[in-house]
Amino acid sequence: MIAPLTKRRKDDTPYLRSEDVEMLLPTLARLPRGVLLERARIRDRKNPDYIPSECLLYFVRASRLDNSDAWFERLYKVLVERVLRAVPRAEAGGNTASLVNDTIRNAVFDRFVEMVAQDRRQPDDKLDFFEVRFDLAVKRLRLDAQERAWREENRSDALDEDSGETGSDDLAATALDPFESNIFSDPLFRDRVYLAIDQLPPEQSRTVHLLLLGWPIHSNDPAVMTIAKALGCSDRSVRNHRKRALKTLAALFNPGDHQ
Repeated sequence: MIAPLTKRRKDDTPYLRSEDVEMLLPTLARLPRGVLLERARIRDRKNPDYIPSECLLYFVRASRLDNSDAWFERLYKVLVERVLRAVPRAEAGGNTASLVNDTIRNAVFDRFVEMVAQDRRQPDDKLDFFEVRFDLAVKRLRLDAQERAWREENRSDALDEDSGETGSDDLAATALDPFESNIFSDPLFRDRVYLAIDQLPPEQSRTVHLLLLGWPIHSNDPAVMTIAKALGCSDRSVRNHRKRALKTLAALFNPGDHQ
């Protein structure tokens, strides 16, 4: 049985999925998981086997009832790729427009991951509208992030530089830090962490992998290869990539998951 949505409008009428989605969900639910995953990976919306994002999100949310995170992680990766394709991508060169796009992209990703993680821990109705109008819901996240990014861009350079620094407080607020070697004592948990790192936006994934290899973010020695040099961005950008990556990993993994 397909679980109904619980969110209600101001007039107390319930949120309802589209008729097409409601009709398709029972059919998809009967498919073998391997077939469902292959169909979820189809990007062409004109393909008759394409799975609407509203349906894909339903199965991501429903996976909380499983005893394993493996199915969630496979579906989640496909869903996040769809979200990232709907937001502006930063271009090479590091100009102002590109940096703003990078900020918007990361903000949308962070917020969506936060909602999925919260829904997985304690089901609520924040994602219900995404099951009704997924594209519109992502667009609203993008517009909100865009407004904040433009507002921040208009601040003074000094204030902007201060807000971009990542200090110990950021790490203290993070539930899981992949740079702590003791979390890798469990091989199965280690594999899950690496899989999650690979699913981060490219700039965050590369940053975390290089940090795990011991690369420095900055060095006063011009002969030393740093992460900032490797990625072609500023030290500040690397720190922001690191901060956002840690926030995402913390949302995906509760502190006791590897115990």
